[in-house]
This record gives sequence, C-alpha cells and structure tokens, in this order.
Amino acid sequence: MQFHTPFSARLSKNTLLRYAVALGAVAIVLLFCFALKAFPGDQLPYIILLPAVAFASWYCGVVPSILTVALGMTGVEYWLHSPRRSLHSSGKEQIIEVLTFVAASSLIVVMGEARRRDNEKLRTAQGELEERVKERTADLDTANQSLRELSGRLLQLQDEERRRIARELHDSVGQTLTALIMNLSAVRSDIERLSKTASALVDSEALVHEMSKEVRTISHLLHPPLLDEAGLSSAIRWYVDGFSQRSKIQVNLEFPQDFGRLSRELETAIFRTVQECLTNIHRHSESTVAKIRITRLESLVRVEVEDRGKGIPLEKRHEMSSGGTPGVGIRGMRERLRQLGGTLEINSNGHGKGTVIVAQLPLASTSTAAA
Repeated sequence: MQFHTPFSARLSKNTLLRYAVALGAVAIVLLFCFALKAFPGDQLPYIILLPAVAFASWYCGVVPSILTVALGMTGVEYWLHSPRRSLHSSGKEQIIEVLTFVAASSLIVVMGEARRRDNEKLRTAQGELEERVKERTADLDTANQSLRELSGRLLQLQDEERRRIARELHDSVGQTLTALIMNLSAVRSDIERLSKTASALVDSEALVHEMSKEVRTISHLLHPPLLDEAGLSSAIRWYVDGFSQRSKIQVNLEFPQDFGRLSRELETAIFRTVQECLTNIHRHSESTVAKIRITRLESLVRVEVEDRGKGIPLEKRHEMSSGGTPGVGIRGMRERLRQLGGTLEINSNGHGKGTVIVAQLPLASTSTAAA
C-alpha cells in the first residue's frame, strides 16, 4: 500500500484545503441524501454520512472530522428530516440515532487520526531516506568523476612516457650505433686483406645493423614519429606495412586520401586501437587476413577491424557481456575511447567466422584528462 500519495501529501501541508475538502465531502453526502429523501428510513442519512466522516478523519485531521460530524448532524436534523424530527424534539428514537452516529463517528475519527499520524511518520521517514539517497548518489557521482579524471590522466602520462622513451632511444642509442657502424666500416676497409678478421667484422657489422634496426622498430612501435610529424594517415600505413611483413598476415587498409589531421589525442587513440586489434589478431585469431576500414563522417570517426580467424570463445563472450574482467588490452582500448567520449563494440560468434571490432569517436570531443 502506498501511503505517500500526492493527494494526501497536499492535504497534510495545506490546512485550508483540509477544511475545504471535509466540508465538500459533507455537502456531497447531504445532497445525495436529499435526492434519496423519498426513500423510507430516517437512519439512512446517518449511515451515508459515515463514509464522509471516515474520509475526513483519514485525510483531513481531528478538527475537520469533528466539524464534519457536527455539520452532518445539523444538516440531517434541520434539512433532511421533517420538522417534527427537529433537534427541539426529544423523542427517544431520535436520541438513540444521534448517539449511535456520534459513537460510530468518534470511533472512526480516532482510528483515522491514528492512521493519518502513522502516514505522516512514514512520509517524514521516506523524505529523509530520499534525501540520504540523493546525498549518497552525489558522493558516488563525485567519486566516479574523480576516477574518470585519474584514468584519463594515467593514459595521458603513459603516452607521454612512451613518447619520451622513443625519443631517447632514437636520439641516444640510435646515434651511438650509427657511429659504431661507421667505425666498423672503416676498420673493415683497412683490413680487407685479412680474410678471417674481415669476415668477423662483416658479421659484427651485420649484427650491429640488425640491432640498430630493432632499436628503431621498438622506438617507432612505442610512439611512431610519423604520428606527430605527418599525421595518422602516414603512421597507420607505415605500421600496417611493417605488421604485414613481420606477421605474414595480409592486411587490407581502407583509408581515405582526404582524411585530414585530427587532434593529437584522437590520432593517438585511433593508432593505439588499430595497433591493439592487429596484435590480438596475430596472437589469438589464427587468421591469415585482416581488414581495416577507417572513415570520417560529419560528427565522428569510425574504425572497423575485421579478421577471419577462429573468433572469441563462448565463455569469454559471456564473461565480457556480463561485466566480467576482459584482457588488459581490451580494457585499455575501452578506457582510452571512453575518455574521448567514444565507444567500443566487439562482435564475434566463435564459430570460425572471425571477429569484428568497431570503435567510434566523436570529432567534437576533447580529452578529459588534459593537463
């Protein structure tokens, strides 16, 4: 049963309205009795008045209820009954009727007032509970906002650290290796007549070349310079070409020529999403082909990565859809996209028909984790 109804709440706050409602209930009952006055039985008006008394005691309070009883008795005796049944007469039957009505009305008023007070306590308790819920909800929203800001800041710091490490590898170790290559080349030229020494130097030079290549590759994978200098288009094409050569997976890239530049946060998020998707395809899907489609619409960028591998197992899909803990890479992609107002959708039937990952990022978004 719902005690805190809008009607009872309005009556509890408006004294004038309570009196008006009580008087209105009496007036309606008296008019109804007047319409039925041709029916036999002088007790009928008192019986019909009892619901009005119950209504007044239920919703309006003690004083309006007493006023309802008094006005109802006066209306019945002076308006509905014949002159011989006026209050000036002292018939025993009339006195019994009035006393019976007063006793029944008193009982109804007492019960109604008790119920009304209980309802008032319930309304007060409900109001306090709602206020506490609002306070707790506000505290929870504040905590969630702080957590989102912290997550965004951590992602930004991660990108900055990757950029710094890549720069250090390229500028320090890369330059040293280049100088070493030049020295080895000079020594090789001077002692080519010594075949064994020359052969060892050739091998060493090849190893240093390979080491330098690996250093450049690691540096570029951590944070490709093309992403800052030439933009997303060049960085994506460079990474896809290198990935295809290393993994032997044929990657079909659809990237519009007139794509243009985006903010640094958006370009980094798109590049990292493609990078993580291709890494997962190489590690888990057993697919020999992959397809990347990047489109720029009026208000958003859509990134779609598809493979033809074994798909995601059923139990893993249930875990992801039921709020379970996905892999670190999936969590990182979701969090990075969410910080920019984007979404990540993963579709896979797990029956060897592959997986499709769709990421969408609004063009108007700005990073919430800006320094």
